[in-house]
Amino acid sequence: MNILTEKKLAAGLSISSNAIIIILKLIAGIISGSISIISEAIHSLSDFLASVLTFFAVMKSSEPADECHPFGHGKYEDMSGFIEGGLIIFAAFYIIYEACRKLFFGANTEMDTTLGIYVMLFAVVANILVSAYLFHVAKKSNSVSLFADGEHLRTDVYSSLGVMAGLILIKITGINILDPIIAICVALFIVKAGYSISKETLNNLLDGSLPAKDLKAIKDIINSYDNKCIKGYKNLKARRSGPSTDIEITMLFPNEMTIYECHNICDEIEALIQEKLGASTIIIHSEPENCKQNKH
Repeated sequence: MNILTEKKLAAGLSISSNAIIIILKLIAGIISGSISIISEAIHSLSDFLASVLTFFAVMKSSEPADECHPFGHGKYEDMSGFIEGGLIIFAAFYIIYEACRKLFFGANTEMDTTLGIYVMLFAVVANILVSAYLFHVAKKSNSVSLFADGEHLRTDVYSSLGVMAGLILIKITGINILDPIIAICVALFIVKAGYSISKETLNNLLDGSLPAKDLKAIKDIINSYDNKCIKGYKNLKARRSGPSTDIEITMLFPNEMTIYECHNICDEIEALIQEKLGASTIIIHSEPENCKQNKH
């Protein structure tokens, strides 16, 4: 199975599993009258919308570069991830609103938590399996949107576990006020996850630099050629664009080296960087060593 087909399969699987979980949670929440279960249904609805966005982002980002998008369509994945983060945060604040309403105006309503406990258990198992697969495919393909979708589902695992534990506690103690309190705790956890996703993808959309560890990996590769055939480098630029990385470097070579020799060394360095960072578009400009140097 090629990587594009696997990415589409992963996105489609996420959509299907989320649709089933939403229906089950809504049914359980309505029957039991639990705001924490309904909040989980809302959380899963944001997961579902995010999965749909991911599917279309994966489809679009896989298109080759064209006249209108000469650098490709990778930014569609970053845009999808940013919107997903926003959906997570919106869902969290809605959950807080509904939980506060129940906390002040209906916390003592009788509930039957049995169905909710079983539904939460099913959601936990399903999301563990689906998110693990999404992370696996995201790592293989460097897909930002699949990774964001996997993070989305992983927050659903933790929040579902929290709700399930709370429902068990309510069933044992009969203290129904725990229901909206649990929902608020879940929402705060969701806000943190949404902020993290939005921050990373916004950095990519604004052409922010790669993380320090990735830049260090590039510099280490270049520095391994020092005193052999490279006299230094300058103007190192690197950014993320969806599943790919764009890198530009100016290399300084000894004056007596031929263009052919410089080209071969650049090819070696490009191969090492791609092996380390995955799919990358690398542009290396060669200059003689007597050009002004900004060595790192």
